[in-house]
Amino acid sequence: MADLVDLHGTAMAEFDRRVAEVALTDWARPTPCTDWDVHDLVNHLTSEQLWVPSLLDGASIEEVGDRFDGDVLGEEPAATWSVASREARTAWLAPSALERTVHLSFGDVPGHVYLWQMTFDLGIHAWDLARAVGADERLDPALVAELLEWAGENQAVLSGSSLFAEQVPVGPDADPQTRLLALTGRKA
Repeated sequence: MADLVDLHGTAMAEFDRRVAEVALTDWARPTPCTDWDVHDLVNHLTSEQLWVPSLLDGASIEEVGDRFDGDVLGEEPAATWSVASREARTAWLAPSALERTVHLSFGDVPGHVYLWQMTFDLGIHAWDLARAVGADERLDPALVAELLEWAGENQAVLSGSSLFAEQVPVGPDADPQTRLLALTGRKA
């Protein structure tokens, strides 16, 4: 499982790198997530990071309540992301974080299941953010390979979740990143 923690670090770095490239005039730009602009996308990922310490400490969704609803970015979006991501990463690095029971909206799961979901979301949305702000869209190849394998093993979860758009068909010679993005309804 230590590899999963490292993989999460890579995904976090991919998203963080794109946040650092968001210019003041980019926050209202559209993203591949049709309902979100750049601000909404970064707000979504920041909110997810804010949940991590509480959930890994055993809190339920109900106990956290609406604390992280709405705009969590405030006046300094990139700085807020930086603090939230650092705190989440610290929580994931705690001993036994992957074995803890996490109370999610769809039920109780081991920490490693939650970490896979967070890692996948960071990786996919790093590409979304890059596309939106015109940054380098290439994701770390090792991250892409692992996410593609996880997505293949969890296809039923992805396709039935409404978290991502319907799969986009790609040719048999499509590269791994294109195939990964296609699984989530994205055209590379």
